[in-house]
Amino acid sequence: MPTRNPAPAGPARRERDPAATQDSLLAAAVAEFARAGFAGARVDEIAARAGVNKQLVYHYWGSKQGLYQVALASVYARIREKERQLSMAELGPIQAMEVLVGFSFDYLAEHPEFIAMLADENRNKGEHLRESGPLQEMHMPFVEMLQATLARGVAAGVFRDDYDAIDLYISIAGISYFFFSNNYTLSAIFGRQLGSRPALAQRRRHVIAFTLNALRPDAASPAKRAKPRKLST
Repeated sequence: MPTRNPAPAGPARRERDPAATQDSLLAAAVAEFARAGFAGARVDEIAARAGVNKQLVYHYWGSKQGLYQVALASVYARIREKERQLSMAELGPIQAMEVLVGFSFDYLAEHPEFIAMLADENRNKGEHLRESGPLQEMHMPFVEMLQATLARGVAAGVFRDDYDAIDLYISIAGISYFFFSNNYTLSAIFGRQLGSRPALAQRRRHVIAFTLNALRPDAASPAKRAKPRKLST
C-alpha cells in the first residue's frame, strides 16, 4: 500500500506580542489623531493602520478617549525624553540655552504630528490634558533643569536674574511653535517659502540669537536699569 505524503504545513501561526501590538496601535493612533483630530479620528481607521482588530483598542484602553489620552501623553513623553538627553548641566549656561533653543526648533521641524495634536487639544480646551496627572508630572524635571541653567547663568553674570523658568519655556516654545503652526499662512502673507531649507536655517539662527539676547543682563527693562534719582533739597 503506497505511503501517503503528509499534508503540507500551513503558515506558521504567529504568537501574539501584546507590547508590539500596543506600539503599532499607538503609532497608528498618533498619525490618525494628528490627521483628523480627536473628533474626526475613527477607531476603525486606527486599527486598519495598525493591521489589527479594532476590539484590541477597547481591550487595551477602554475607549477612543482612553487611546487619545495615551497617544497625547506619548508625544509629550518623546520630547521630554529627548530634552533630558541634552545634558544641559554639563554645558556652560549660554551653550546649554543655545542647545535647548536649537533642539526645540529642530524637534518641531521634524515632528509635525506633535504640532497637529497640540493644536487639536487646544481646540478642545485642554480637557484631555487636565485629566492626565502623569502629563503634568513629566514636565517638572525639565522645568527644574531649565531653572538650574538659569541660576547658573545668573551666578556667572551672563543671564538676567528676573526670569521665571516656566515663562522662559513658554517663550522659547512659542517663537518656534508659531512659526511652524502658521507656516503656510505666513508664507502666503509675506510671499516667501518659509518651509524651505534656507528659510528654516535662517529662522533657527534668529530664534537662538533672539533668546540669548533677551537673557543678557543688559537686556533688563529700562525701569530696572535706571538708577534711583536723588531728591532735590
